[in-house]
Amino acid sequence: MPFNYLNLVGNAELIKQLNYAIIYRLIVQQAPLSRIQLAEISHLAPASITKITKQLLKYKLIKEVDTQQSTGGRPAVSIVAKFTSYQAIAIQLGRSTITIELYHLGAHCLASKVYPLIYFTQQAVQDYLIECIEQFCLEQHKKIKQLQAISITLPGLVDSTHGTVRYTPHIDVKEWALAAALTAQFQVPVLLGNDIQSLALAERYFGSTQDVDDSILIRVHRGVGSGVIINQQLLTNHNHSACEIGHIHVDELGDRCHCGNFGCLENRVVNKAIEKRARHMIEQGYPTKLTLDQCTIATICECANQGDDLAVKLIQDAGKNLGFAVAIMVNIFNPQRIVLAGELTKAADILLPAVNSTCQAQTLAGLRDNLIINCSTLDDCSAIGAFALVQQALFNGSLLMTLLDDKS
Repeated sequence: MPFNYLNLVGNAELIKQLNYAIIYRLIVQQAPLSRIQLAEISHLAPASITKITKQLLKYKLIKEVDTQQSTGGRPAVSIVAKFTSYQAIAIQLGRSTITIELYHLGAHCLASKVYPLIYFTQQAVQDYLIECIEQFCLEQHKKIKQLQAISITLPGLVDSTHGTVRYTPHIDVKEWALAAALTAQFQVPVLLGNDIQSLALAERYFGSTQDVDDSILIRVHRGVGSGVIINQQLLTNHNHSACEIGHIHVDELGDRCHCGNFGCLENRVVNKAIEKRARHMIEQGYPTKLTLDQCTIATICECANQGDDLAVKLIQDAGKNLGFAVAIMVNIFNPQRIVLAGELTKAADILLPAVNSTCQAQTLAGLRDNLIINCSTLDDCSAIGAFALVQQALFNGSLLMTLLDDKS
């Protein structure tokens, strides 16, 4: 078989990308580090470390700081990440709003604005989104030094590899090539991802699962979604989806779900379901501080925290049903941590014991011994999940090399 030089070139470029990514990720996550320490941890040759750090310094992605204490010989210079030279726009395309935020590469939000979503067809939303981004950039032009990427998350089936939206519940789409359209308009890389999966990534990078390899995020809002991290990597499949837990069967006598089945988890734990149950029990004369006019999930959580019997019962019931789904996930994936997100977590002191109790009863002892279930430390209404896509692209080297190539 003849030697293929194209494969050699391709492999060399991939190795270069991975090497740069390893060094950048180590500096971001473990700095301050000396070049000697980088070589020891990464197992790359000192000459390679020197070359990579020289490039990262040149393009202001890292900086040298005070020298480390010498152990003999010339003192070692420490290297840390420099985040403020570049920015990224992160967007959460929700069902009724568009949240646009500006971040520097250290995940610090520099500006945020929420726009109403008033269109629900593919082309109309695309045109409106471009208009909103342009307006946002105009308003924040003093803070945007060098825009390097735009990232977008939304519910549904999102092909992040090809930058297309296959399905989203609130917009009529057909293989929506959103990334290509925005790249053409703004001349920067555009990243797309599923909203819940991206939140799981955000917890991994910036939240409460940074110290574990295997974790699951479950968010309860209008529906129930999850994102699974295995060996520090987001779990996806050929259809760019995984773990659609909202339609796990939890109630033998439950109502019909929009999916066609009966007793789905969504029908028991989502905000509207809890609010509906609360109103029904109020109408039945159940004693409570809640009223028909004040019966939102926020009010229910607030009253539950104050000890209102009905509100406590509603949160405990939701926690019990959520615990069934959590137990299934524990038995399948054996994660080290499960993180719950959504408005329901505002009553965490009532919710978590109910979830834990059901999980304890439904899982194998060996799989739950070291499991921690907690609530998200991130604001799941912000676009931090979208920025997590930027972080992922920097850490795997794809965006990092684009940034360096653009400056070459």
